Amino acid sequence: MKTISLLFGLALIMVSTSIAADSDKNAGQIDALFHDYAQPNSAGASLMVIKDGKKLFVKSYGLANVEDKVSATPDSNYRLASVSKQFTAMSIMILADRQKLSFDDPITKYFPEFPAYGKEITIRHLLNHTSGLVDYEDIIPQGTTIPVLDINVLRLLQQQEKTYFPPGSQFRYSNTGFAFLALIVERVSGQTFAAFLHDNIFKPLHMDNTLAYEQGVSCVANRAYGYTKQQDSFQRTDQSLTSSVLGDGGIYSSVNDLYKWDQSLYTTQLVSKKTLDEAYTPGKSTEHGDHIKYGFGWYLTDYHGRRNIWHSGDSIGFRTHITRFPDQKVTVIVLSNRSDAKLTELAHKVADLYLPNSK
Repeated sequence: MKTISLLFGLALIMVSTSIAADSDKNAGQIDALFHDYAQPNSAGASLMVIKDGKKLFVKSYGLANVEDKVSATPDSNYRLASVSKQFTAMSIMILADRQKLSFDDPITKYFPEFPAYGKEITIRHLLNHTSGLVDYEDIIPQGTTIPVLDINVLRLLQQQEKTYFPPGSQFRYSNTGFAFLALIVERVSGQTFAAFLHDNIFKPLHMDNTLAYEQGVSCVANRAYGYTKQQDSFQRTDQSLTSSVLGDGGIYSSVNDLYKWDQSLYTTQLVSKKTLDEAYTPGKSTEHGDHIKYGFGWYLTDYHGRRNIWHSGDSIGFRTHITRFPDQKVTVIVLSNRSDAKLTELAHKVADLYLPNSK
């Protein structure tokens, strides 16, 4: 009887999710926006719109696994790529909130083996992308075939003699910096980065299927695999040489789990309000592009006169985007397992349907 009841309950959840999406007044417009993702044999996408704490629209399109014809669902776990950075930043913020470290500590406090130029680089610089550290992707030795890990990033940077610019003087997006942050979490906490995330973020928030994926160690439930479109078919391009670096992009999650994450950011469940506000405070010298600034793991900008906190992710077979309008309590989350997805544009078009008086 328990098995029958469980199956019946799951069926109700699936039906209610479908009804919620299909009955939304914006459903037709959203389906039209995601038409290309809903084609037969297409790698897909999952979308969630949240307003005032409610899931207003939840729907998935296309396939999570093209070869086995497994449909994408709101529980499909996609590689978040750089959307992972907000979790890396939160890990550091948790340790700072517990007075285990300071944002203004030099990185040589945690990496005493690092060259002297590291004395000028602080944790804050890493969080803000103002460290000037050399991009590790550009200095991986030619012929490398074994996936690079976070610790390998540190070793590669130890062989460098200088930064691109004086630390703190300008913004340059740095995956290197976030690999360093993951290592700092490990050295301060005494846990692996994946274990720290689980114990201090995912478990408390009941993000039960979210994890930092370690190949050969962990298993991704309901896994979406990454693809690249090749004319009329999709070629699996799931992992690259840098996919095993966790701090800059190694987390897998679903729109259903990210709902819990989004809602926690309106609370002090993980860190104090003072610490959380640091994430949304533009770092010194971070302004770039069209008046875009950066906090701790988040881009900070204005969208049609509204405060917009967002991040995107881009890896070999995935595109991800989360855009938040905290003053209106509106969030759009889009995850896709195809490398040609234009999610920033899609997320804004969806947000326009739910923001009051949107232009």
